[in-house]
Amino acid sequence: MPTASGIEPTAVAPAAVTPPDALPGAITPRVAVVGAGSWGTALAALIVRHGFSTVLWGRNAECVAAIDRHHENPRYLPGIALPDRLHATTDLPAALREADLVLVVVPSHAFAETLRALAPHRPAHAGVAWATKGFEPGSGRFLHEVAAEVLGEGVPLAVVTGPSFAKEVAAGLPTALTVHSEQAGFAQSVADVLHGPAFRAYTGQDMRGAELGGAMKNVLAVATGVADGMQLGLNARTGLITRGLNEMLRLNQAIGGKAETLMGLAGLGDLVLTCTGDLSRNRRLGLALGQGQSIEHAVREIGQVVESVQTADEVMRQAERYGIELPISQAVQAVLHGEITPADGLRQLLAREQKPEYPEGLFG
Repeated sequence: MPTASGIEPTAVAPAAVTPPDALPGAITPRVAVVGAGSWGTALAALIVRHGFSTVLWGRNAECVAAIDRHHENPRYLPGIALPDRLHATTDLPAALREADLVLVVVPSHAFAETLRALAPHRPAHAGVAWATKGFEPGSGRFLHEVAAEVLGEGVPLAVVTGPSFAKEVAAGLPTALTVHSEQAGFAQSVADVLHGPAFRAYTGQDMRGAELGGAMKNVLAVATGVADGMQLGLNARTGLITRGLNEMLRLNQAIGGKAETLMGLAGLGDLVLTCTGDLSRNRRLGLALGQGQSIEHAVREIGQVVESVQTADEVMRQAERYGIELPISQAVQAVLHGEITPADGLRQLLAREQKPEYPEGLFG
């Protein structure tokens, strides 16, 4: 779409760069990306373009063959050329054999299963990061808790999160995200692999807050999508985003996360992108529901995993655990379960008692 100047925006040309540690005698980290969906493929392509040896593992043999031979992921990123040097395979032990860093990029419902599959083949020195957003279905556990249990003590862990559509990253458009780990050095190592001319990677040590933001924004994106599907206007969308951020902040405080984490890329940044960008599967689900479609039809049309369907339950599980009231998230959960219609959810939100915006400070 033309800008105000009438000039068509163009993607930053993806190009290889010199790895930050590529000094005489230095060892360049080798990366295994586990998961060949849109986001895993985009990150693998990014890392290759940054000069790191990278292997991409996927389950689907046809998709993997297309990536490896034709340098395209026709199912998830059709029409986007991938680097010739990106190698893809369905052989998980082979993908992991020489890895210094393992980056897991699978849906949250497959996270624990994937970790259990890779654990016996992970080189002892290799840390594990993930770009998965959500909770463990059924338990509501944070993914870093799942990873610590499956992989055991002593394995460096990190979460990669923030406002990032796979299609734009694969095309080389500018992006910024953040890497959080309890080990600052490991967070920096992961960020160094991701950071490049068109990709800024920040670091932090608040894994709990970062994971909450990445999961909860999907639920709130359904709410804004519903409002837009019902043509309620930009005022309603903005109100939902703002009050949704408040819900994130209040729950984050209860679980022990840092407020600044959710005021940055892992929270506000990801929330705004997912609530307003039509590349968001969760926003598109909300749009379809707001236009009167059934959830089954909407998910089928989207054709990919829509994390909010399960995440809404886990968010409310967390809210109940800590006694936190989350009216927007609760309404989304009820709509997704077919307990109320989107119109009913709107009426419930508008009927809530009038009160000060922050009766007890920022987290009230």
